[in-house]
Amino acid sequence: VRLQVQNVEKPLYRGTFHCFQSIIKQESAFGLYKGIGSPMMGLTFINALVFGVQGNTLRALGKDTPLNQFLAGSAAGAIQCVICCPMELAKTRMQLQGTGEYKLKTKNYKNSLDCLIKIYQKEGLRGINRGMVSTFIRETPSFGFYFLTYDCMTRYLGCEAEDSYVIPKLLFSGGMSGIVSWLSTYPMDVIKSRLQADGVGGVTQYSGILDCVRKSYHEEGWRVFTRGLTSTLLRAFPVNAATFATVTVFLMYMKSEDSLPECEPGPVIHQPSSL
Repeated sequence: VRLQVQNVEKPLYRGTFHCFQSIIKQESAFGLYKGIGSPMMGLTFINALVFGVQGNTLRALGKDTPLNQFLAGSAAGAIQCVICCPMELAKTRMQLQGTGEYKLKTKNYKNSLDCLIKIYQKEGLRGINRGMVSTFIRETPSFGFYFLTYDCMTRYLGCEAEDSYVIPKLLFSGGMSGIVSWLSTYPMDVIKSRLQADGVGGVTQYSGILDCVRKSYHEEGWRVFTRGLTSTLLRAFPVNAATFATVTVFLMYMKSEDSLPECEPGPVIHQPSSL
């Protein structure tokens, strides 16, 4: 977020590593965890929605095909925007608060919940849902590629229950799924962050998505749409590797405990959607 929204004329950070160093030096290690309350409140519900909607949508479509995997993932991505957008708004505002300050001189928000309450009191539901359209445009195809990649990777690697390397294979598949999903829509993530950060200093720069795209490109060129990509990919691999592997192994375990006839044949680990 810091890299995505920084002023190009007076940049605070030269890149991912310099940003990491600067935050620790100027704001202590706790600066790296600004806004953590928002994801902790929202990610449980988001993952429950995503995997639940994706699995049920795939079953409703009837066949486990690559196209249906993409469609089911896209449906899941679209629905979770209701939680994702306000969550990321609070996270963005909290992460930008007190940039470069060891002790905050002015603290607009005490925590993520206080941030959302104050935004709602000042701007209403419109303010809480700032960046909703850009979030929807980003998340819908992103989750489609997310589940499609995982399905293709696990099939290609032949993830089977008796395979002693099944966990590393699941971790690798999940990590690659995260990278592909972020690469597929990353420019829109930059726009989303800029729209949600807009107005923090009291000045509003953008009137909407197209205006943000036009002004960002005019001022900084095409490279603006890749700002923060390195740090995003470094985060995406371990996070999504853990998420997908955990879900798959847990559902596999629950399925092995079940005595339903459909669970008996074959040792192949199906994707969470199939389970």
